[in-house]
Amino acid sequence: MQKQPTLYILASYKDGTLYIGVTSNLVKRVYEHKNVLADGFTKQYGVHLLVYYEMHTTMEDAILREKQMKKWKREYKINLIEKENVNWDDLYSDIL
Repeated sequence: MQKQPTLYILASYKDGTLYIGVTSNLVKRVYEHKNVLADGFTKQYGVHLLVYYEMHTTMEDAILREKQMKKWKREYKINLIEKENVNWDDLYSDIL
């Protein structure tokens, strides 16, 4: 996968803790989360399942979307995930 601005959501498990982030290299970034290569929220809460992602044209667009989604109610985020990924499958293998 080429570098492309991407918004992504990680979960600890179905209906678990959610993490919303932005990256230009989704494969690398999710790998870092899965292998706990950085301290922080995802390490503390065991958030490592890629349950949703969306590609954007520019990093500015991806960051704007991230800021919008972080203000959403949890219910809206869950609905967004389940619209595309009903079973909360780990989508990491899909992007490799």
